[in-house]
Amino acid sequence: PALMKNVSESLAGRIALVYMTPFILPEFDAGRMDDLWLCGGYPDGGISNAGLFPLWQKNYLEMLTTRDLPNWGMPAKPQQTIRLLAMLAACHGQAFNASGLGASLSLDYKTIQSYCDFLEGVFLIRRLAPYSANIGKRLIKSPKIYWRDSGLLHSLLNVNNMDQLYNQPWLGHSWEGFIIEQTLSTLAAAGKMVTPYFFRTGDGYELDIVLDWGSELWAIEIKLTSDPSTEMISKLHKTADMINASKRILICRIAEMIENKNLLVTNAVDWTKILQT
Repeated sequence: PALMKNVSESLAGRIALVYMTPFILPEFDAGRMDDLWLCGGYPDGGISNAGLFPLWQKNYLEMLTTRDLPNWGMPAKPQQTIRLLAMLAACHGQAFNASGLGASLSLDYKTIQSYCDFLEGVFLIRRLAPYSANIGKRLIKSPKIYWRDSGLLHSLLNVNNMDQLYNQPWLGHSWEGFIIEQTLSTLAAAGKMVTPYFFRTGDGYELDIVLDWGSELWAIEIKLTSDPSTEMISKLHKTADMINASKRILICRIAEMIENKNLLVTNAVDWTKILQT
């Protein structure tokens, strides 16, 4: 951006923006999936050298809050920012509540909104918007918030290894956020344009991702299981029917893909391969 300030002519039509993500699943062997989930995708964050996790993440976040974010225009004080980051980690996979976060930090909700806009703009967090449909049910309308890199999330929540991760009550939210980010980053890397949402009714019917392709909708559920039940699939179909989704996908840790008609049950590695085709 600093270099662009010195360009006197408009570059409209002559420049393209390329958004670089941390490493994603298609760039690794299938056996490294849990390493990527635990450590995140930053090259120096442990995916290449496990001994660097989570110290690298803690140092990275400290440098962000004390130097980079203020230099980029984040108006909050460093200590206030690190508290906000920790609270956003605790809210990972849940409905975004700016008023609740503001009350905990003695800030108004508009300030929290602006801070989160900034953090989203620097690719630390993602707010997933709700999908709206006229189905005669009360819908959850607040966005859901996710950390884009699972390694940063785990560092903020003081997880050091897979054994600790599997003992956390928020394990499912971590897995969900990891798969959402792998899905959207893989699509972006493949140059595919899609609008993502989530869908949830007041009585508990939910889709972790709704992919809106313009001409059709894909309904996606994410589960941390290697043995998906018929009840899971039945509920997926029932929820997908509410929004007339043409394709229904269950992403879990199943060994072999199952596909018939409009249903796909697959693991994360095979799912990202499908997204690239």
